[in-house]
Amino acid sequence: MADTGILSRRGFIVGTGATGLTIGILASCSPGASGPEEPDYSDLPPNDEVNAWVHIDHDDTVTVRIARSEMGQGTLTGLAQLVADELDADWDKVTTVYPTPGENLARERVWRSYSTGGSQGIRGSQDYVREGAAAAKAMLIEAAANEWGVAASECTSADSVITHGPSGQTTTYGAVAGAAGKLAPPLEVTVKDPSEWKIIGEAKKRLDTADKLIGAQVYGADIGLEDVLKDTDATPTELLSASIRQSPKIGATVASFDAAAVENMPGVRKVVALNNPFGEGQNAVAVIAETWWQANSALDALPIEWEGGVDFSTEAFEAELDDGLTSDEAFVGNGGGDLAGAFADAAQVIEATYNMPFQNHACMEPMNTTALYTDDRCEIWCPTQNGEAALAAVSEASGLDIQNCEVYKVHLGGGFGRRGAPDYVQQAVMLAMEVPGTPVKLLWTREEDMKHGFFHPTTKGRVRGALDADGNLTGLHLRISGQSILAALIPQALQDGVDYATFQGLLPPGVDPRLEDQTLKYSFDNFLVDHAMRNPPVRPGFWRGVNLNQNAIYLECFMDELAHAAGRDPLEFRLAHLQDSPEAAAVLQAVADRSGWGQDDGKHRGLCVMYGFGSYVAACSEVTVDEDGVLSIDRIVAATDPGHAVNPQQIEAQVEGSFVYGLSAMLFGEITFEDGVAQETNFDTFNSMRIVDMPEVETIIMPSGGFWGGVGEPTIAVAAPSVLNAIYAATGKRVRQLPIKDQNLRDA
Repeated sequence: MADTGILSRRGFIVGTGATGLTIGILASCSPGASGPEEPDYSDLPPNDEVNAWVHIDHDDTVTVRIARSEMGQGTLTGLAQLVADELDADWDKVTTVYPTPGENLARERVWRSYSTGGSQGIRGSQDYVREGAAAAKAMLIEAAANEWGVAASECTSADSVITHGPSGQTTTYGAVAGAAGKLAPPLEVTVKDPSEWKIIGEAKKRLDTADKLIGAQVYGADIGLEDVLKDTDATPTELLSASIRQSPKIGATVASFDAAAVENMPGVRKVVALNNPFGEGQNAVAVIAETWWQANSALDALPIEWEGGVDFSTEAFEAELDDGLTSDEAFVGNGGGDLAGAFADAAQVIEATYNMPFQNHACMEPMNTTALYTDDRCEIWCPTQNGEAALAAVSEASGLDIQNCEVYKVHLGGGFGRRGAPDYVQQAVMLAMEVPGTPVKLLWTREEDMKHGFFHPTTKGRVRGALDADGNLTGLHLRISGQSILAALIPQALQDGVDYATFQGLLPPGVDPRLEDQTLKYSFDNFLVDHAMRNPPVRPGFWRGVNLNQNAIYLECFMDELAHAAGRDPLEFRLAHLQDSPEAAAVLQAVADRSGWGQDDGKHRGLCVMYGFGSYVAACSEVTVDEDGVLSIDRIVAATDPGHAVNPQQIEAQVEGSFVYGLSAMLFGEITFEDGVAQETNFDTFNSMRIVDMPEVETIIMPSGGFWGGVGEPTIAVAAPSVLNAIYAATGKRVRQLPIKDQNLRDA
């Protein structure tokens, strides 16, 4: 095909003066500076792997195989640090690669889980990846000892060099890696004690930064024919593009479309209707063309008629949510004591109702997948948070045995939970089946991405508190009304109808081992937390932080209201109920101390503390609200205790990034529906924070050791409540309905 003159993202960055601009930056991001000329190993056969986790070249390059997905959160670098430390590798020579889900299946899931969500990337892998690295190190040392005819116990390792103590002989990992790979792995290994760590706990530079700066990083939207040919054994000669239009109305299907109206437009190859990956009937029409612009232009011109669907309205659904707040029927998540007695004897009863609207993941890179189908094989190239789920989706959509399918993962241009769902994968496979032997790259428009997400569910929370005459909290009832994610996506995970994930951050210990990292750390004598399930037809999904986000708002904003109603300091009031959780008390005290809590300096501050995803997190926000009611978030001091801190710099970045996400939802985020159609379709109506809106963020990392907590999701939850509490400190006005965007904070 003739050169169309289309300039790719990579081509633009590489082909402009940006390369000169980044020379100095790359020097600081490169894993290591250039040294003496390396020996020539070209005549040597390549080394086999040492084991599934580690491959070492003759030049001592250590390639760490990582199953989890990189989507900006730094998991790739963090997991590489875990392996490199246990391996005693030279960090400057460490790189990474994704093993494919097909390889994992063929090797009896040696790399275990490919799922990247729930802040599990590092904490859910740390034990077995470190054990794999420790086994590889033992095999390398044994290979060197065999070569020297000495005992392995006489050898030590450091920076990819093995030393025989008595003789002083040395060799490199690259020199013995081939022999090590032929040895039987040790039956048992002992990983290092944290006191022995040298790479874990260090602020190492990210391994993926340099490629991003020069545009060399390949995202799903960048995939071209050359990327396909690099991986597949097939020999396609072109790559086609596709754009898709899904039914704008929830549940609607294709009634008709006039393919003849666009079939003769430039570049158009096919116009097809697609089955709904998660429902009945055909719910989308797509155009396959030589370029994406041609496909999308034809789609814009294509007459499509839709039928059926659900006339859902978020405004009307408010009544159902309100009904749930007062319903006699609700699922109990936590509780204890004599709540009725506490309210009967209360000197003062406080009540407040809060809300959380639907949210879109709004990944910067819209959904996309490139698929290549033949009669006996189907392969895809895609950004996914779960490579194994994507592999299963390929098999299901293509009708081929899973052993005849493959997934080549690329870095994600944002995930936040959205790319755990494989709808876009199945669509791409269905399109590739229309043109066997030719890869098809499906790329959604921003509008499609906004309207057809898996939305963070909408809920409301009504909280009632009983105070005695001395201002002590004697009773607390938190009622959640709203949608269950599990009921819609994984109904088999419900326990006697209860979605315990709804109670993230509020649960008692022992309910479910999978939710032991979401327990309530406050101690209350008399309390009840329950959920009135109200499920709309909107497709829910796991949105960064999931249900911890709204639960933190409901609980922590109300704790602030209780403290003020009782005439007590909000810090002291919280600490009084954290006596059984010294870790939670410590992070809360840390942000209070660092921020200047209690000082008479004219600053308006708000607090929040939560436990979620296995980590203790707290925040203290400072805000200014001017005479016109315009909010400025000036500063947030955050503290996190994740048990072990693998890379402090990445933790700081995750805290800052999570605040952008959480505060954007608080300030602007809201997806509304009218007649079953999402009304917000781009960033002009579903806004995000800009740099000018971003507060100064100070992060206190407080790893107390002994456990592995998450980083990417827990801290998001404390941003909004601390800001909302600071707004009250500045104005005397409680903001209970989100988003803030249309509210005047100075109005009574």
